[in-house]
Amino acid sequence: MSNPLDTDAGSELFSSYEAELKLVQADLSQKLDQIPDLAGEPRKAAISQAERALEEANELLDQMRLEKQNIPSATRTKVNQRFRNHESDIDSSKRKLQSLSNDRSALFGSRYSDNPNDVQLEQRQQLLSGTDRLDRSSQRLKNSAALANETEAIGASTLADLHRQRETIQHTGDILHESEGYVDRSVKTLRGMARRMATNRIITIAIITVLVLLIIAVIYSKFK
Repeated sequence: MSNPLDTDAGSELFSSYEAELKLVQADLSQKLDQIPDLAGEPRKAAISQAERALEEANELLDQMRLEKQNIPSATRTKVNQRFRNHESDIDSSKRKLQSLSNDRSALFGSRYSDNPNDVQLEQRQQLLSGTDRLDRSSQRLKNSAALANETEAIGASTLADLHRQRETIQHTGDILHESEGYVDRSVKTLRGMARRMATNRIITIAIITVLVLLIIAVIYSKFK
């Protein structure tokens, strides 16, 4: 998994839902293509399976709708376009399934009646459908929890790295501050040496001047 500083966690989760949605869409399209060739109980079973796939697709769309809000605005435009395309495909599949479901003569065939067995069968199918949806939802929750734990671990590692970098920067700052102190003391020492050299030069010039004056005085006294 990439570092969260490079890719956003929301973007990764959106891509995960999108990949799962593509699989559900492929399964749904396959079922919709099979339904026209079926009749009676096999047709009802195929429609029930397609309805479950459609419900799962809508649940994934809802998750993607939430996650795309967490994606940075710089890349959200492309994500929105992909989301609209998926939404349009699912809506088209929904209309097609509704049309196939409304074809009651093909759905029930010559056996169509108000037989209670048909009601019981439908109830069993609804129960199985609910169980399947619950299992899929539980699995998605497990996947989301695993991804959240992995993201949390990466975040903790990143925070630890940032803390170490902060300590390194603080240590470097302390060294620079200490170096500045050394430089200041060196400058003061050089200035003191310069002042002493200037003082020594003045004293030397004064001594030479006195000696010259004494020599001139001695020479003058001899020739006087």
